[in-house]
Amino acid sequence: MKNLTIYHNPRCSKSRQTLELLSQKGFQPEVVEYLKTPLNESDIEALMSKLNIQDPRKMMRLKEKDYTDNNLGDDSISHDQLITAMTKYPKLIERPIVVNGNQAKIGRPPEAVLDIL
Repeated sequence: MKNLTIYHNPRCSKSRQTLELLSQKGFQPEVVEYLKTPLNESDIEALMSKLNIQDPRKMMRLKEKDYTDNNLGDDSISHDQLITAMTKYPKLIERPIVVNGNQAKIGRPPEAVLDIL
């Protein structure tokens, strides 16, 4: 059995659906409730690398109140400032994220994670 991790928000329907899908496929991932256990900058950078994305906004919830309230769509905001914003406001992080070794996928839709299992 592979060691999977899911960065999970139990209040999010897509996150719950993804966790259920993994369970149906016989996986019991480590569940990290990132709102209770916030990620630091290096955690976020590592996830971005595993997701194969360079732009932090690709891992952010762009319609989240914290995103608009902090004007994070402004092009002058640096990569590092966006990463810091995700540590300060973990709700900004897209969810769920499933990690398998050096690969990760955002579970939107939940079935998107199947190709890294």
